[in-house]
Amino acid sequence: MKTKSLLTLLALAALVSCQSLKEEFQPVLTGTYDYPSRYKRDTLEVTHTIAQLVSLYTPGVPMVINDDIVISGIVSTTDQPGNFYKSFFIQDETGGIEIKVGKNSLYNDYLPGQRVYVYCRDLTLGMYGYKTGNYGGMGMAQIGFSDPSGTYETSYLESQMIIDDHIVRGKMEFEVAPIKVYSASQLPDPKTATQATNSLVGKLVTFQGLKFANESFVLLYLDSTKDKKSGTNRVFLSDSNGCGKFGKTHGITTWAMSETKMKEHLLAGDWDDAEVASGSEYLLDADGKHVTLGDLKGDGTYPGVEKAAYSVSQYFTLDGTEIQIRTSGFCKFCDVEIDPDVLKGNKTITVTGILSLYQGSIQVTVNSLADFVVDE
Repeated sequence: MKTKSLLTLLALAALVSCQSLKEEFQPVLTGTYDYPSRYKRDTLEVTHTIAQLVSLYTPGVPMVINDDIVISGIVSTTDQPGNFYKSFFIQDETGGIEIKVGKNSLYNDYLPGQRVYVYCRDLTLGMYGYKTGNYGGMGMAQIGFSDPSGTYETSYLESQMIIDDHIVRGKMEFEVAPIKVYSASQLPDPKTATQATNSLVGKLVTFQGLKFANESFVLLYLDSTKDKKSGTNRVFLSDSNGCGKFGKTHGITTWAMSETKMKEHLLAGDWDDAEVASGSEYLLDADGKHVTLGDLKGDGTYPGVEKAAYSVSQYFTLDGTEIQIRTSGFCKFCDVEIDPDVLKGNKTITVTGILSLYQGSIQVTVNSLADFVVDE
């Protein structure tokens, strides 16, 4: 009986203690509170178009915005199929821009067709993919935070409080109707164009009559934990590196590659002739010769090569002008085979996606597999 009484007293004491702890952390509602700040409402007063904002940017020089600038646009992308990662695009009549938000499943908060306002003070306006020189050109303008590492011009907005302070969700208005592009004459100059000079940049467009150019591009890393800019850690499956039995396509017949698909190509020896190099920096063996992926085969499993999902650029042309279709290795349709008649050049495709620029090249990124249509 004494034991039961003691257990009862201990249980009552624990209950009182838990209740006190619960009450200690409950809010004390006294007095009145101010109405939420204007940045929490579903509308803001727009001060700049997207083109006007981008015109403030100097290529290669990330810009911290110190003024009360507000832009607005309609969401044109979704990350649900996985081809966009921790970002979404909005567009107005002057162009489109990428908003970098460090969250997954953004499609739950920012829906295609939804009005979004961005309060830009303290954010950074930068560009991804800008490169100087004869083989460079413009990249894609982005809004985010400054990257403390200096690797990129912008980084993600991570904190939910910061996200809510700067990105205001408006009402659903209308899904963006893609602009139809029939000829190369409609395209922006990828060497010089921005939203400030061409309204197609960053917008949802439909390319009609794209023909496969018999070329693919993938950038592989030997070790993702090491310097990704080091030539001794990179392998370019490009038009000039490792063009053996498959030529410039490297045997890649899918829109991108999952880890499983990447291993299939690697273990089949499809890329054995590709050198580990970047520019003039090569990985050399003990005899001073260039090291290839085939040299790293080892026991047949390529232990010195990272196995991961990889994005792929499949090259197409419109009136002879090159357009890269960029697809993530993490998207739901990465391993879907491209129609053999398209790869043989017997058929063209119609593609709907975001027109962006990268190092002076025109790229398009689709939302889903449905954005690819084989022309009959």
